[in-house]
Amino acid sequence: MIYFIYSIFGDMEKSAIDKIMAPVSRFIHLEYTSGIVLLASVIVAIVWANSGYHEFYEHLWHINFSVGFDNFMLTHPLHIWINDGLMAIFFFVIGLELKREFMEGELSSLKKASLPMTAALGGMLLPALIYFAINKGTDADHGWGIPMATDIAFALALLSMASKNIPVSVKVFLSALAVADDLGAVLVIAFFYTAEINFISLAIGGGFLLVLIAGNLLGIRSSLFYLIIGIGVWIGFLLSGVHATIAGVLVAFTIPAVTKINEHIYSDNLRKLSHDFETDIPEKGSLITPKQNKTIQKVKSLSMAAETPLQTIEHALHPWVAFGIMPLFALANAGIVIGSDFFSSIINPVSIGVAAGLIIGKFIGILLFCWIMVKLKLASLPEQANWKHIAGVALLAGIGFTMSLFVSGLAFKNPVFIDQAKYGILIASVLAGLLGTVVLKRIGKSGS
Repeated sequence: MIYFIYSIFGDMEKSAIDKIMAPVSRFIHLEYTSGIVLLASVIVAIVWANSGYHEFYEHLWHINFSVGFDNFMLTHPLHIWINDGLMAIFFFVIGLELKREFMEGELSSLKKASLPMTAALGGMLLPALIYFAINKGTDADHGWGIPMATDIAFALALLSMASKNIPVSVKVFLSALAVADDLGAVLVIAFFYTAEINFISLAIGGGFLLVLIAGNLLGIRSSLFYLIIGIGVWIGFLLSGVHATIAGVLVAFTIPAVTKINEHIYSDNLRKLSHDFETDIPEKGSLITPKQNKTIQKVKSLSMAAETPLQTIEHALHPWVAFGIMPLFALANAGIVIGSDFFSSIINPVSIGVAAGLIIGKFIGILLFCWIMVKLKLASLPEQANWKHIAGVALLAGIGFTMSLFVSGLAFKNPVFIDQAKYGILIASVLAGLLGTVVLKRIGKSGS
């Protein structure tokens, strides 16, 4: 009968326990499948941009949309709504992941976080330095942040496809590295790619943020409360000049991450409710009794109390981000025109700097910083992993697609530089993905 109750509520107890005990495995599976969808979106964008409908592709993203009322209207082209609006939700989910990882995940202690955080640091510094060295003194030297990020969806998808014999600890290491990498990218955007600041709008956004913090401290758990006030934070940041995606991360950190009841109380009460349900089974008919229906509602409320708002919201939004927002962003931003002069057009400082930063910088930076940490005995390699695994991960980290495209739009206003950055991102992501997959496949076949 307990199984029957679980089936009615969509395995609520199992879902609640899964969210608490095994978020990483579900996260990896989701990123694997979303990576396939993301790749399909990239292919569609490139084919579309090079087809007979290329003019429609270009014009589509510049159609203006307005949202507002009376004298307060926000009017922006479609690509701005995607890059500044929908991507704020993407960064909101990143913020939720960061908070979860810092609280109970792979970044929750110095021992756990030291290696992936240090690896992420090396994988950001070296690419930035390589890019800057190639572009120093040019109008494009501001793009040093483009090759710093790793696309976790693509990287985990390829890691999962590379071999079934790769230790789970290696996948967890890549996930933690990419999450730490995301944190670094958010900080870079906040401090180095922020336009001129309107302090009045920023103060308004900050005021809404304080309301959210107060709501957390007062124990407010309503998702609607954080949604409505969070929109106020986003609008304030959008109008202030500070990139609106930063608002997504800040709002995420205000979401409560505590349950109303602990696991023991939840289990005890669920057993009592299960007994109540069993003792009132009707003798005939398929309908349940009013008492049973009341028991079902109690189980629903009990299950909600056993979940944290943070995990509930992350669990609800992650599929929308992975299978909706990220593919749409790729569709709108990955449309690279590949003409007869493509190979000659990629010979420029921006493309070379981005590609070299992602492929060479990521690989050397991650390996070098990991080696230093292990050599100094400040950290150890993931369980059952060896240096070949770390080398494969370091290569896959050169796939900087989504975040690199995003940063290129912030770094440059010149469309020529943006296109050149896209060339470098595309070439580097393809090469890094191929090299990383080949290395990891060979490791999987050899078993070492």
